[in-house]
Amino acid sequence: MNRILVSAVAAACVSAVALSAAGPSEAARGDQRAQAERDARAAAVEHAGVGAGQRLEVRDAVLDADGDSHVRFDRTYRGLEVVGGDFVVHQGAGGSFRSMSGLALAPITASTTPAVAAPRAALTAGRTVDFATTRATPELVMLVRGRTARLAWRVEVTGRAADGSPQGEYVFVNARHGRVMTSWPSVLTETGTGTGLFVGTVPLDTTLSGGSYRMVDPLRGGNATHNGPATSAPVFTDADNVWGNGSTSNVQTAAVDAHFGIAKTWDYYQQTFGRNGIADNGQGARSFVHDGAYVNASWSDSCFCMRYGDGDATNYYPLVSLDVAGHEMSHGVTSRTAGLIYRGESGGLNEATSDIFGSAVEFFAANANDPGDYVIGEEIFRSYNPATNFIRRMDRPSMDGASQDCWNRNTRRIDVHYSSGPANHFFYLLSEGSGAKTINGIAYNSPTCNGSTITGIGRAKAAAIWYRALTTYMTSRTSYAGARSATISAATDLYGGSSVEAIAVRAAWSAVSVS
Repeated sequence: MNRILVSAVAAACVSAVALSAAGPSEAARGDQRAQAERDARAAAVEHAGVGAGQRLEVRDAVLDADGDSHVRFDRTYRGLEVVGGDFVVHQGAGGSFRSMSGLALAPITASTTPAVAAPRAALTAGRTVDFATTRATPELVMLVRGRTARLAWRVEVTGRAADGSPQGEYVFVNARHGRVMTSWPSVLTETGTGTGLFVGTVPLDTTLSGGSYRMVDPLRGGNATHNGPATSAPVFTDADNVWGNGSTSNVQTAAVDAHFGIAKTWDYYQQTFGRNGIADNGQGARSFVHDGAYVNASWSDSCFCMRYGDGDATNYYPLVSLDVAGHEMSHGVTSRTAGLIYRGESGGLNEATSDIFGSAVEFFAANANDPGDYVIGEEIFRSYNPATNFIRRMDRPSMDGASQDCWNRNTRRIDVHYSSGPANHFFYLLSEGSGAKTINGIAYNSPTCNGSTITGIGRAKAAAIWYRALTTYMTSRTSYAGARSATISAATDLYGGSSVEAIAVRAAWSAVSVS
């Protein structure tokens, strides 16, 4: 069996790295950001429907090299979060208003005093879910419906499914009459199948503490990998800093894959887009391996963590492959940027974003045991065959028997894992083009929905366009039509409005019936 070779890195290295990263331009850039935020606040009053009782909180600000800025706001009303009221103000170099992503709201005049008590809302929400509830936590918010905000209890209901996999649902209960308004998952799961223990012999960054090595990464914000169910399981420790044996007979083996996966995901976002961690704040996330005997993996915003099931003894390995790790952590990136609501078309785009960047992480890692591909989760199958065993394929999503290749009016009504299909298909076509080709030993053949022939622009450019669209133009309620507009704007920003890349974006969307 292969031994996993790792390197211990002293925690003291972190401060040295952080200090060397600081430069004389940081203060000036901070001033530029502060001015952009002031200008955007002034523009928001006129263009976003920011009225009495509302306050704006900056979630993020993107500053372009040419001086343009894009400031993303969340709203509150009398101290309550306005769910779905987020928007982005786009400005020129001098702070001049250019456009806005997101909807302007009608004036909010609702009372913030609920007629329905929190325990009743929690009880109502708990009755709507189809899993065993362990907790129901209500919080008053304003929920946007159309362009109107209404007082609601957002109840996060958490628990476990019958197979032991973690479950969570945000259920919104009207605070005036007590009826359920809407809901969407709070634990974003990836049901799958797979082959592997996957990455072979790799270096791992760990921390030496009290004579024992801990699976805590001192170079990447303290990313930590835990042994057991979330959220109280201990961090993996080892006496000699040599982890796992390449087999599930050793509990550390799956942890090696998970720890390597979170490191490569961090590196991909940092080296490709300059993003400093999942939340862009330098803070690491947690991975919980051996969370239970189920075929699933998930991301949860509330614990800022990944949870990996162990699969089963006959069909599936633990779900710790590189693309699954990149997929789950990319849900965290989405939550800290566009915040795409996990239902309807925005939910499909949320899932597609994780597939897109999960695949991108796998290519970036360049691991000989698990080379990059456009097939999601093929490694977790004990019977490895990427042509037939996979969670999703991006070249022809319908090969899984449920996903859509092409957008239609019913897309918003189907499960988000399947309504992701048109966006996955778009990304593959934009990257590689239509027709047959073989990449890293896997054969692809991607048709178009309109019979057109598409020439790809390359995966790196396609990913750059999607990331720019996600972080700069998409908002929580972006639809497929909105994603088309967002990616066209992103391609225009990066390459020019009449560029080959911008033209290819338009053509690839048309090829999946989004126009």
